[in-house]
Amino acid sequence: MRRFTIALACALSIAAPAVSADKAHNSKVSTIFDQKLPNVSGKSLRVVLVEYGPGGSNPSHMHPKSAFIYATVIEGRIKSQVNDGELHVYKTGEHWTEVPGDHHKVSANASATEPAKLMAVFVVDTNETQLVTPDE
Repeated sequence: MRRFTIALACALSIAAPAVSADKAHNSKVSTIFDQKLPNVSGKSLRVVLVEYGPGGSNPSHMHPKSAFIYATVIEGRIKSQVNDGELHVYKTGEHWTEVPGDHHKVSANASATEPAKLMAVFVVDTNETQLVTPDE
């Protein structure tokens, strides 16, 4: 499974990505795949690559109410906390899911010295234009 996930991430990264870099948090988010689902009207499959430099993070945030997300660590270790669940450190090859309405309180590189990457696969309403809404 791990080889498949890494191969999928590499194959998808060939597409021209839409990139959002956050220098203040030492992170970069790239959309590497975006396709309407032909058999599910009004839904799309979007894949993003989240890259964290050493000590990098993303602010606490929400995703669209329609989003179901499968995230897998493809390099390093990622700290993640969803809703009021436990803060968990995921290693390369490990994964988690987020369901519509979840609050992603912590998303960060668990290392202060090594980079980390995760791939997040979204099933989301096609008309959604913003995949992340930071907390205010």
